[in-house]
Amino acid sequence: MSDFTWAAKANDIPSGEGRVCEVNGVAIALFNVDGTFHALDNTCIHRGGPLGDGICTDGTVTCPWHGWEYSMTTGECKGMPGQSVDTYEVRIEGEDIHIKL
Repeated sequence: MSDFTWAAKANDIPSGEGRVCEVNGVAIALFNVDGTFHALDNTCIHRGGPLGDGICTDGTVTCPWHGWEYSMTTGECKGMPGQSVDTYEVRIEGEDIHIKL
């Protein structure tokens, strides 16, 4: 698991919520969707809003600044086809969340 870095404790992110965590100096938006965790770049491509502070619904995160929406699985911006934020592979080991950058 050397490619993965510890990011957070699973029980610190309730289902339906997100958090911002820093992994190797990179701000990551980490979301819990019914026990499945998704990791995306924290910065909205529109105006740099913090996606980790956004609202997550039905596999989509909505930027809290201007409402741009992104798929949590692909990072694709729903209103701008071909535009996306980076997504990261997530592994759970016990209560620990690890992310591969």
